[in-house]
Amino acid sequence: MLPDAPDHREGPRDECGVFGVYAPGHDVAKLAYYALYALQHRGQESAGIASADLGGYIITQRALGLVSQVFHEHDLQALTGDIAVGHTRYSTTGGNDWENSQPVHRNDVRELALAHNGNLVNAVELHTELVGRGVHFRATTDSEIMAALLATADAESVEDAIVQAMPRLKGAYSTVVMDRDRVHAFRDPQGIRPLVLGRLAEDAWVVASETCALDIIGAEYVRDVEPGELVILDERGVTSRKVQPGQREAFCLFEYIYFARPDSRMKGNLLQRSRVRMGEILARDSPVAGADLVVPVPDSGIPGARGFSQASGVPMDDGFVKNRYVQRTFIQPGNELRQQGLRLKFNPLPEVVAGKSLVVVDDSIVRGNTTRQLVKMLKDAGAREVHFRITAPPIRNPCHYGVDMSSREEMVAHERTVEEIRDHIGCDSLAYLSLDGVYEAVRGERSGHCDACFTGDYPLAGTESHLGKYALENRLPMVTS
Repeated sequence: MLPDAPDHREGPRDECGVFGVYAPGHDVAKLAYYALYALQHRGQESAGIASADLGGYIITQRALGLVSQVFHEHDLQALTGDIAVGHTRYSTTGGNDWENSQPVHRNDVRELALAHNGNLVNAVELHTELVGRGVHFRATTDSEIMAALLATADAESVEDAIVQAMPRLKGAYSTVVMDRDRVHAFRDPQGIRPLVLGRLAEDAWVVASETCALDIIGAEYVRDVEPGELVILDERGVTSRKVQPGQREAFCLFEYIYFARPDSRMKGNLLQRSRVRMGEILARDSPVAGADLVVPVPDSGIPGARGFSQASGVPMDDGFVKNRYVQRTFIQPGNELRQQGLRLKFNPLPEVVAGKSLVVVDDSIVRGNTTRQLVKMLKDAGAREVHFRITAPPIRNPCHYGVDMSSREEMVAHERTVEEIRDHIGCDSLAYLSLDGVYEAVRGERSGHCDACFTGDYPLAGTESHLGKYALENRLPMVTS
């Protein structure tokens, strides 16, 4: 039995990045590689690309690791074709195993490859039904459940199978699927996770999780894929079907705050600018009297710190040096080094912080462990006062729509007041940006967003019955072919 809890770490894990391209005559494998490279921040556990010549068989390569570790020049040369889909993953349903990496490649009634960002809250129900019909699984992810639904459907085409399946999928799904002739992209009717459409050339089209993936390959942003929409990329160009119109949109508010790259654009916002505005509003609402210096937690707190500094007039400087070459290490430190573990990533600068009253800005606190260590490191380096300012409200609830967060009980804000959190992390003062402040910064309304991680107001019925990341491993037998 696997524990129904994420591994020990401070912040929420990013979700997944998806990419699809229809581009006859172009090197689609390299386009996919560079797009996934741009989306690496959305998941660092595994990566994969599937490609095909028009009318030919699908070739898939996927492995655990970062994009640059999974693919080399000879791998990309083998992924020939005119169409491709790609994926970079952090696990939100199913563990970090090779079988759970994507794209999912199935060849049942029809052959397809699928890449998915999001999380289905009815995955167990659908899995039980498919197993009862004799469908075999190699993985324990909701993404393979989606792929199996489409690959085994009694339908004329992948397009028709998607139209049949979408009303049955409950949760978040921004998904790309390729067959041997075209790329399909579809999004849940709430539009919880992002998905954008871009144009590479006259007859070449792409879809991706974020606009930064379009920028890196020189594609022009056309528009967002709409909630409940299915778009198809093929020799006709782009065709669209609105499969589930007219439902309440619930775009993830945390995309603006934390997940997406600052150079991406969402809902008309350049996220770098939105994050600077969050810092400006936080300085207006929660100033620090007599502060000497604004210090960002790199890299997550830099835009907010810049905004706080600009609005308050307090100068900003680097109080930490970040080791930018740290990715993930599987080598556990011994007892002698364990207390210094955070210094693998951050090292304070005594010459900058000593004797000063600091405003330390970050974008979120989840468990509080890292924040508490940062406060101690700054005090040990000689800081006179450490005032923490967070450009988001307190996170009190887990996300069930494609983000791997701590359980509610592990969250530092669970059943604690702000003052009790301040006592726990050991800083001199603590303030969060209000929910109204976030919506002011992104120029949005609650009615079009999901803010459940802050408020507990989940937009989909049945969310609280979601069985967790390891639901399929824990509750159902693995059925393998």
